[in-house]
Amino acid sequence: MIDVDVSQLTVILTVSGAILLVAYLTAISAKDLIRLLISLELMFAAVFLAILPLFTISPATGYALVIITAFTSSTELLVLVTAIILLDRRKRGMDVEKVAVGGDSL
Repeated sequence: MIDVDVSQLTVILTVSGAILLVAYLTAISAKDLIRLLISLELMFAAVFLAILPLFTISPATGYALVIITAFTSSTELLVLVTAIILLDRRKRGMDVEKVAVGGDSL
């Protein structure tokens, strides 16, 4: 086990929380899908940063969570990029207003 000061862990978790807050605010105010994608990636970065202190407590658990989070993040990125490409081809733009609620237009 690695000896880490509690204040160092607090700084890491505080920075992670700040990044997550910025990502949430960006996602709420996003006017296009590219900004929404960036905010989602910031959310995953905050999760990765929050997992780091777990390595000092239980390295095996931290490693397993990082692997699961990495696969989830890469899959999410692939799906979102595909959705953005398909939406751009279909609607000729990526503004949030062009996307109807639930993906259906009446």
